[in-house]
Amino acid sequence: MKYLAIIFLFLIVSCKNETADGLDPSVYEMWEGFTNAHPEFKNENLPEAFPFHNNEFDAKRLANLIVNGKKKAFSSLYARGKATNAELPKIGTKSIVTNFDGKARAIIEFKKVETVPFNEVSKDYAEVDMGTTIEPLKKWKKAHWEFFENSLGRSGEKPTEEMLVVCHWFETVWPEKQ
Repeated sequence: MKYLAIIFLFLIVSCKNETADGLDPSVYEMWEGFTNAHPEFKNENLPEAFPFHNNEFDAKRLANLIVNGKKKAFSSLYARGKATNAELPKIGTKSIVTNFDGKARAIIEFKKVETVPFNEVSKDYAEVDMGTTIEPLKKWKKAHWEFFENSLGRSGEKPTEEMLVVCHWFETVWPEKQ
């Protein structure tokens, strides 16, 4: 009976950090804080919430760069969005950036969206995407080639220098309180 009580307590503690729709309560709390400070957005729906990478280490690292105002862009494959019928975000669209575990870290607002071939991504864009001024284009190409190669490899495709990349510029409009 003692073990049953411990398991029950564990289940309660585990479940209390997630809402019925699977979102961490911090997502709602962040949006509420933002809309209380900016009542003109009170009638907008809760934005999409997501981590900026597919693993915990990178999602945390990128969220930290966003919260600190160093990362102001991200890249995605045009072909992946097209395959899932995902629309490109419109200018002014907001999203909530989370850690890998779903905890809200910042609200961003899209400022510009552009599609360019991989080999035409500029140094200036790479700098705001990578959050660094030290060899940004070299680092961008290495990191994104590997990421896109992994993503495409699941369907048997291979990356090319001409593959289309969606460049998303954004502004951090509401970082988490540090």
